[in-house]
Amino acid sequence: MKTIDTETLLDAQNRRYATKQFDPAKKIPAVLWDALEQTLVLSPSSFGLQPWKFVVITNQATKDALLPQSWGQRQVADASHLVVFAVKHPLTAGDVRRHIERTAEVQGTPLEKLAGFEKIVAGFLEKPPYPLDLKEWSTRQVYIALGNFMISAALLGVDTCPMEGLDPAGYDKVLGLEGQGYFTVAACPAGYRAGDDKNAVLPKVRFAKKDVMVYHS
Repeated sequence: MKTIDTETLLDAQNRRYATKQFDPAKKIPAVLWDALEQTLVLSPSSFGLQPWKFVVITNQATKDALLPQSWGQRQVADASHLVVFAVKHPLTAGDVRRHIERTAEVQGTPLEKLAGFEKIVAGFLEKPPYPLDLKEWSTRQVYIALGNFMISAALLGVDTCPMEGLDPAGYDKVLGLEGQGYFTVAACPAGYRAGDDKNAVLPKVRFAKKDVMVYHS
């Protein structure tokens, strides 16, 4: 496995910002986009349940239709690609069984050997061991995928803008998610920053490491 050096990693992190203006003429090459889709597929989640759908939009008419549902933020319409992150709710024993069957298929493990794990996960969903809003819990898994997507994009030189400033129900309606058991959580335009986006050159504002890091020995 090839690894990147620390300088490459930190350069990508420092270059990344919530892009406010995209160049609508610049499109993400297919080979890069395929890799970014794979990073979404490979995103980790609790129990490996993957309680999500990633709706990828390149059609300009659809992006334009989502603009009023996005508080008029032009990134949605101008970016090369728009990814909508939707959460599956409710999660059921059927979803657990689907994951178990996929595990058996991919790893070549007999289903009976996965029965104990299936029981644990199904029990967690049916009766969580602590007070828990399962939709909120699933939403947290979706944000793991969003973060993974953003950092992967930055490493490939692709700009992104994570967005919660939208009407989830409006997105669900435009995208036909209503009644499908999936609900919009966030969106992330991806593409290339416009040359005149002044935000691209602003210093990144973060607290000093000493103010946010705590060490226990």
